[in-house]
Amino acid sequence: MKITTLIENRESITEPGLISEWGLSLYIEFNNHSILFDTGASGAFVDNAKHLSIKIDSVDVVVLSHHHFDHGGSLNRFFELNSNAKVYLADSPDGECYIKIMGFFKKYIGLDRAMMDDHRERFEFVGKPIEIIPDVFIFPKIIDVHPKPLGNKQLYLKTEGGLSPDEFSHEIVMAVKENGKLVIFTGCSHNGILNMIDTVAKEFEGVPIKAVIGGFHLVASPPFNFMAGKKKDVENIGKSVLKYPVEITYTGHCTGKKAFNVLKSVMGDRIKDMPTGSSFDI
Repeated sequence: MKITTLIENRESITEPGLISEWGLSLYIEFNNHSILFDTGASGAFVDNAKHLSIKIDSVDVVVLSHHHFDHGGSLNRFFELNSNAKVYLADSPDGECYIKIMGFFKKYIGLDRAMMDDHRERFEFVGKPIEIIPDVFIFPKIIDVHPKPLGNKQLYLKTEGGLSPDEFSHEIVMAVKENGKLVIFTGCSHNGILNMIDTVAKEFEGVPIKAVIGGFHLVASPPFNFMAGKKKDVENIGKSVLKYPVEITYTGHCTGKKAFNVLKSVMGDRIKDMPTGSSFDI
């Protein structure tokens, strides 16, 4: 399995011509299939894919981790290039996704509703676990045992009754089974990375976890580099990931630089970052 970060917050280390942005998009090559996991905030992931000789028109399937624009804001451009791939995502939230910063600034951060109406036939809303292609699984209902990240506290759903905290029922976790081991993919882990891992581990009891890949939402005020929660809490997350055990973790986007450094101090060479343009084999 080969994973390429088409777009992420940080600039490419090896490819200066690539665009970076607050968002995430991963291109996954697995068993002669190509999977696009999230699409970033704008159409820039397409430009990066072209630069990296990745053909978006040949993508077999798209998975959206949740209903936020920085993970599905590029779908219009994707649909311009790819006329076949279905887009799998959890059921829509019971309200409109908003961020509230500093107590007064409010902004809609959900998916483009007009785009979703225009391409209704391309979307597959998932309400229960499903195998979308052989050995690729989506889980839309996340176990709620461990605390959710404090970075969620600025994220809301807007209804007729006003703003209420987003509990992220619209988030999924994806698992790929290869050679008797699991690779777990998350977008932001708004439900908490430990809950995401538990959800998959429960379904595949006893199957080793080769890798966890995605954001952990340990940043307090995107896109600023403030860490949500205490250093000890982030250290405990890293220790818990190692206990599962997880062989290797790749993280970025909403994890934040400060939280990544704390995790690195605990997890050592078993955690790596994944800036724009990075590519790795699992």
